[in-house]
Amino acid sequence: MILATLGYIRRNGQTLMLHRVKKENDVHEGKWNGLGGKIKKGETPEECIIREIREESGLIVKESTLKGILTFPDFDGQNDWCVFLFVINDFDGQLTDSNEGNLRWIDNDKIDNLNLWEGDRIFIPWLNEPGFYSGKFVYQNKKLIDYYYKSYHQ
Repeated sequence: MILATLGYIRRNGQTLMLHRVKKENDVHEGKWNGLGGKIKKGETPEECIIREIREESGLIVKESTLKGILTFPDFDGQNDWCVFLFVINDFDGQLTDSNEGNLRWIDNDKIDNLNLWEGDRIFIPWLNEPGFYSGKFVYQNKKLIDYYYKSYHQ
């Protein structure tokens, strides 16, 4: 299983989204995503999201909130993925170009209009809700065929 992070950076009613159009052989090619990536050996999910956001955007995470854990069985055709989902409202620094795609601040009410993975349309609204979430999203040939989630409200 591949362990990874996915973070949604927010400010003033907008979310920083990455349009994945630069990386070769990218399973996410053409999709809009939050920022994140694979957890390196010895890293915590929190250390990973801080590193990935700095590498992909130049921004420095000052505070992050873990909102959930998502699993994606056989997502890339080879591995199951387990993704730690974060919201970042406190950050610093200047936005830089990403080698993975184009970064854009998107109005929160316009995110659903983007070319997202089908499962993202389901879990992105959870980011606005209180509590913690666990979910499983099953894709086949890049199409969502099943999903499950559980909310752990405090």
